[in-house]
Order: sequence, then structure tokens, then C-alpha cells
Amino acid sequence: MKNIHGKDTEIEVKLRKALWKKGYRYRKNDKRLPGSPDIVLTKYKIAIFCDGEFFHGKDWEVLKPRLEKSNNSEFWISKISRNKERDDEINKRLLFEGWTVIRFWGNEIKKQVDECVKVVEETIFDMTMQEGGEM
Repeated sequence: MKNIHGKDTEIEVKLRKALWKKGYRYRKNDKRLPGSPDIVLTKYKIAIFCDGEFFHGKDWEVLKPRLEKSNNSEFWISKISRNKERDDEINKRLLFEGWTVIRFWGNEIKKQVDECVKVVEETIFDMTMQEGGEM
């Protein structure tokens, strides 16, 4: 686990480069916000998280039974369950503070980074339309 990094992961860097190329400016791991989002578009109040499938429990109903049969199953089930709870708590806190939260799975970013950028752009477009014009 010492090789697991919290910042500047491959998926974060890939998404950041794609956003930068499109002209979006951001902050990295902004500690002023709950959960220190991986990418923060302050101009639009958008917090983006790049989540690894295993540690954030993607397809949990499939993963959990597989973990129950593995070594150290109690540790992993507890750890991933807590991560999922924390993700929900962070989402709620950010939403309460007026932020829009976007979460991408690592494989989404690796395989379809352009689609991820489109999601961000559509979110920005929807926000500007709700406010009746430019931000």
C-alpha cells in the first residue's frame, strides 16, 4: 500500500491535462474544501474526484462477496466500506456549501478522457444556463 499515492495519480494527471488543453484552469487538491478534491474549478464551483475502482468500491455488490473469500477480508471490507461512507459524507458537505460534485472512475478517465471532459463541459453549460447567461 506504500505505492498508493493520494495526489498526482496517473488518472488525475490525464484528466487535468485534458482539461488544461481545453482552456480550463483549476486548483489541485484544494485543502480548503472537504475531501481535498483532486481537481477544483473555482470559477464554476465544481469539485472533481478521480476515484480508483478498488479503493472506492465500484460494483460493491460484486466486489464485496469476492473480498469475503480473500485473505484479510475483514480489513478490506471495513476499509472500502468506510471509504464509500466518507465519499458520501464529502459529497453532502460540498453540495451543502454550494459546490457541484463530479466523480469519475479511474477506468473512465483512462479509456474515455474526452467523455469525462464533456461531462465537465456539460455541467458548466447547464450551470450557466440556469443562471441565465455567462458566469
